[in-house]
Amino acid sequence: MRAKRIAILDWDTMAYNKDEVNARRFAALAENVDVYPSTKPEETVQHIGDADVVICNKVLITREVMEACPNIKYIGILATGYNNVDIEAATERGIPVCNAGSYSTDAVTQLVFAYIFDYFQRVALYAMDVRLGVWETAPAFSYFPYPTGELRGKTLGIIGYGNIGKNVAKIAEAFGMSVLIATRTLPQVCPYPVVTAEEVFRRADVLTLHCPLTEQTKGLINKQTLALMKETAILINTSRGGTVVEADLADALNHDMLAGAYLDVLEKEPMSPDTPLKGAKNCVITPHIGWTPLDTRKRLLDITEDNLRGWLGGNPQHVVNGVSGS
Repeated sequence: MRAKRIAILDWDTMAYNKDEVNARRFAALAENVDVYPSTKPEETVQHIGDADVVICNKVLITREVMEACPNIKYIGILATGYNNVDIEAATERGIPVCNAGSYSTDAVTQLVFAYIFDYFQRVALYAMDVRLGVWETAPAFSYFPYPTGELRGKTLGIIGYGNIGKNVAKIAEAFGMSVLIATRTLPQVCPYPVVTAEEVFRRADVLTLHCPLTEQTKGLINKQTLALMKETAILINTSRGGTVVEADLADALNHDMLAGAYLDVLEKEPMSPDTPLKGAKNCVITPHIGWTPLDTRKRLLDITEDNLRGWLGGNPQHVVNGVSGS
């Protein structure tokens, strides 16, 4: 079985360098494939048109879009998160929504520890001083005005215990860190203490978020929860920007209520020029790069293609809304 038409709505999110990856792989799965570099909200219905298969990363697929495009039979998400799709509306219409869960586990874990090492080792800061000739004028053989620290004995608090949270915990343990877990769904097997979110906030030296954006997690990092944290703690967010109230975090950083924050996601992306975090004290922001290693994006495309093949063959996989489709 082949699809009649596949509409890929935001290919530019997958290929910054146009030669890295391409969409030709989907040609064998449909009579026609239309690839759009990007899709503005007002273009979504037009770009989908009569397509029975929609593949996208961040384009909003709302109830109104589905109603205006009644031929949609399958939605494939080029990501783990699927909060850009109205899941209730898709389920009502019998449309399976398939994501690419766990494709970026290693890449995001890697970024989390890049942040941790940046804070505790200060490699970039010291290397810059060396480049500027500061070490050459030091009074002793070793120059260390910026404090560093060992990971062993530090407490890593993890909110969310999915694939990434588990991977981060395993590596933290290898460095001798104590791990605390807070998660909505109590894991059947967990080698680490599972505690309340409040306890994680209070005890963590490093707090890292690995939870989806839901009604329960929206604004999770706010004035009240930040007040629970140690002044010496750092916050890491590689999950979703909406889990953080940005004004509250900026205020906490600027008033030394928190030692630092490392963020790969913001509520509005690309970053708004007026985000309060742009000039916040001890705030490091990267432009949503956790998932972008080439190996990772190739894996993402493999999973997305396999998901579609499975659905076309009557065996859908990675279905997030429990709909098998027809």
